[in-house]
This record gives sequence, C-alpha cells and structure tokens, in this order.
Amino acid sequence: MNLSYAYILLAFAIVFEITGTSLVKDSEGFTRWIPTIICLGTICFSYYLLSNVVNYIPVGIAYATWSALGTAAITIIGVFKYNQIPNIPTIIGLILIIIGVIIVNTMHDIKVS
Repeated sequence: MNLSYAYILLAFAIVFEITGTSLVKDSEGFTRWIPTIICLGTICFSYYLLSNVVNYIPVGIAYATWSALGTAAITIIGVFKYNQIPNIPTIIGLILIIIGVIIVNTMHDIKVS
C-alpha cells in the first residue's frame, strides 16, 4: 500500500464512521435492530480501515483527520436530519478544527517504517 491508497482508505473509514454515527440516535439506545446493526457494522468496519491506515499515516494525524471530519460531517447531518442548528461559536470551532486538520496533513513529515 502506498500513501495515496492509505488516504483513500482513510476517506472510506471516515464515510463509514459518519454513517454509523449518524444512526446512533435512530437506534434509540440500541433498541431498534436495523439502525443498531448498521451503526455497529459501519463503525467496526471504519475502525478496521483506520487500523490499516495507521501503518502508513502517523496515528495522531490519521485519527485527527478521521475524528475532525467526522465531527464536522455529523454536525451538518444534524442540521438537516434533526434540525439541530449550531450556534456561531460552534461553527467557528468547527472551522478551526478543519483548518487544523488541513495544516496537520500538509505540514507534517511522513515517515514510513
């Protein structure tokens, strides 16, 4: 696997994490079976992909990217799916998180072992 492939896997890991997390509320405390199964399956698969990614991308950078983009996406999903409108400080914080991820991903030295 090369670095480009690792970032593609990271993107898929993020998509699966977003899918699973967006179904947590729908599972109603894991009492509804279909959302629960999809939630747990996608989150487990996301972690599986992330566990492969960290062999090529430093774990802190991979996890920061995975969690930050997931957080931003879930906030956007919350706006449309649950009408949960973030306030201005939340929006500013999310923008700063995304800027931080961009800086971390573009300014670090990658060392493949």
